Amino acid sequence: MRIISGYYKGRRLETPKNLNLRPTTDMAKESLFNVLRNSLDFEEIEALDLFSGTGSISYELISRGALNVLAVEQNGQQARFIESIIQKLKMDKLRLVRMDVFQFFKTNKRSFDLVFADPPYDMDNFNSIPDLVFSHQLLKKNGIFVLEHPKHNSYTTHPNFYEHRNYGSVNFSFFKNTDDLLK
Repeated sequence: MRIISGYYKGRRLETPKNLNLRPTTDMAKESLFNVLRNSLDFEEIEALDLFSGTGSISYELISRGALNVLAVEQNGQQARFIESIIQKLKMDKLRLVRMDVFQFFKTNKRSFDLVFADPPYDMDNFNSIPDLVFSHQLLKKNGIFVLEHPKHNSYTTHPNFYEHRNYGSVNFSFFKNTDDLLK
């Protein structure tokens, strides 16, 4: 895994072989950030990375100058890996919360400019995530929610959906507040 742009550009991070993950590919991540750069000034955002896994999206956001990033990951091995990278690269604007994402929805009081979620594709309540992001008011005005999902999932009928992008086996659906879509 590598950091594509910004302060840590080109930095390669070796993930432990025993982590059972499906990390976002570098090509898909680069394409995602090219799309986001047209809508967000990374140096002015607060971001939330749900189901952080390796933390790849969080590191990219910090490298591009995000004000702060909150990564939520329940798995102990993955959380320890993220903590090790935070310490190794001295990423003081990245904070990890080791917690179940659905519990986080219930306890969180903050909202963010960008919310990214890459849940396990076989998770039972996968399709509830967009509704939960909006019902728990995780997005600030003009904020963007990005969901990474399998190709057979479609969110085009969701009232907050505005765009879908496909990069090989990686699919991203983009959402905004309904009020923002009307403007």
